[in-house]
Amino acid sequence: MTLFDKPFDRRTLLQGSATILGAAAASSVPFAGAFGAGFPDGDISVTVPTRAGGGADRNLRAFTGIWKKYLDATFKPDFKPGASGRVGYEFFMGKKEANGQNLLFGNMGPEFLNWVVKPPTFDLADLTYFARVDTDPGAIFVRADSPFKTIDDVVAEGKKRTLNVSTSRLAHPASVGLLALGEHTGAQFNLIPLSGGKNTIAGVVTGEMDLGTLTSGSVAAKGAALRTLLVFNDENVAGDRLNNAPTMNQKYGTSLPPLLSSRAFGIQTSVIKDHPDRFKILNDTIKQVFADPEYKEAVIKAKGIWEYINYGDMDDTAKYLKGIEEVGSKFKPLLTGKPA
Repeated sequence: MTLFDKPFDRRTLLQGSATILGAAAASSVPFAGAFGAGFPDGDISVTVPTRAGGGADRNLRAFTGIWKKYLDATFKPDFKPGASGRVGYEFFMGKKEANGQNLLFGNMGPEFLNWVVKPPTFDLADLTYFARVDTDPGAIFVRADSPFKTIDDVVAEGKKRTLNVSTSRLAHPASVGLLALGEHTGAQFNLIPLSGGKNTIAGVVTGEMDLGTLTSGSVAAKGAALRTLLVFNDENVAGDRLNNAPTMNQKYGTSLPPLLSSRAFGIQTSVIKDHPDRFKILNDTIKQVFADPEYKEAVIKAKGIWEYINYGDMDDTAKYLKGIEEVGSKFKPLLTGKPA
């Protein structure tokens, strides 16, 4: 069993939930009407393990602004930044009631990469990400007037001196990409975590940092103020919004896996087992959001990249997390500064 395996089979669990719901629908009308009735009862609280104003906030508000059309509830984001996401996760798993009305909206990439480096106090099997919202690749960027015009300039200078690079947190897919670049080219980089995307970008804009590495959606949102030099994905699907920057694999012929941040809704695993009716309501209404053309409008209005938006279910998130575990295990010495 790997770090992210669950002590149950997801497909069997979902099939069991469907059986229960099907039986309810086939029974007497009063029972069927009561099944799931009253949910949600009040606000949906969404714990966000980062500060307001960043990529997670932008994605959450765009999504819930449409979701409320289908789920009769008001969404209340509860931002809990600190310790690379640990504060928010510990709060959610330790304080929030497992009733379906408390959700977590996290960035699976950096936050679960953090668990690879140092496991949390709670059992990861007790948390399930059930709906992926996006896949946002990491990127290397500089401010618009930087003397580094291409990634070749960065590598050439990095072979002469150690370059200071801002990152939102050390255990981050974009950080892994930067370290992999150094490992491949021989350029020297000093990763400096600045706690959050806003600070990461600010460190570059003010000139305190030579360059930065972050999720590309946050970089693109700054428009002409920044210039992207390299993307850690199979393809730069954002095109000129990321200055048509090459991917690392395209540029260097490497076989690095996509290094993505991926925002997703999480829930206590017990809710899926104990309240399948409520879980079905959440799942069904989430899918309606992706099919709603107003969602695309909301994403674009929030300066998001529509090409990054894509739904993923529990199986998709489980597969993604296992990939994060593999990447994190490979680069763990570089993320901790300790020998493997």
